[in-house]
Amino acid sequence: MNKLPLQKRTQIINCLVEGMSLRATSRIADVSINTVTKLLVDVGRACQEFHDATVHGLTAKRIQCDEIWSFVYAKGKNVEDAVAAPDKAGDAWTWTAIDANSKLIVSWYVGNRDADSAYEFMKDVQGRLKNRVQLTTDGLKAYIEAVDKTFGIDIDFAQLVKIYGQPQGKENERRYSPADCTGAERKRVTGRPYPEHISTSYVERQNLTMRRFTRLTNAFSKKVENHCYAIALHFVYYNFIKIHKSLRVTPAMEAGLTKRLISIEDIVRLTD
Repeated sequence: MNKLPLQKRTQIINCLVEGMSLRATSRIADVSINTVTKLLVDVGRACQEFHDATVHGLTAKRIQCDEIWSFVYAKGKNVEDAVAAPDKAGDAWTWTAIDANSKLIVSWYVGNRDADSAYEFMKDVQGRLKNRVQLTTDGLKAYIEAVDKTFGIDIDFAQLVKIYGQPQGKENERRYSPADCTGAERKRVTGRPYPEHISTSYVERQNLTMRRFTRLTNAFSKKVENHCYAIALHFVYYNFIKIHKSLRVTPAMEAGLTKRLISIEDIVRLTD
């Protein structure tokens, strides 16, 4: 089987991390869409393994968690009427945990927005930390039991419960407008979290960098596996390759996981 030159593979991955679609990337790189898809799978799988092998033993102080919605093949409400919908088609939630100081994505998990996914996500977060941290999540109740089962009392845990009102604007524009946040309540759950650090601002800001989830676009996957591989590629790019504007280094460098800047070519080489 012929293998693309390293330079061509690097070009393809560079297009993908910049938010280009598979078809647009295939046109720019002058390769078939099947070639782009296979490379995404190979590199995405390598990124998952690289993250698991590298991001652990963290000495973080403050962790923020959130969930972001997307879908695979079709939205959950449309799966029943979709033609040839694959297994696990429908709504897909990506759970993310960020270190508020280094801006490192500590963990992510793709699943439902339920207790089982919350537990699997928090178990992975707990396994990557070396010391006691202050944890802040949104008001989702599933976090409370998940944190209790994974961290026990060895954590300072609080929830930021936001209060939303009705979106402003014309009636026919409301479905495109987010609801107005009219306030927020800080709720201590476990330990002694510092009130001034009960925040989810950093993790919510990070959600904006996930170009694949941009609203009102066709940027979605047809298979849940490809969806997961695209997310893995995004987070390894964010953690190890992209210079954070305020830090002036990558999050991985700030967290002490690496001393040098890793390139897209280095990530592509992982598949070799």
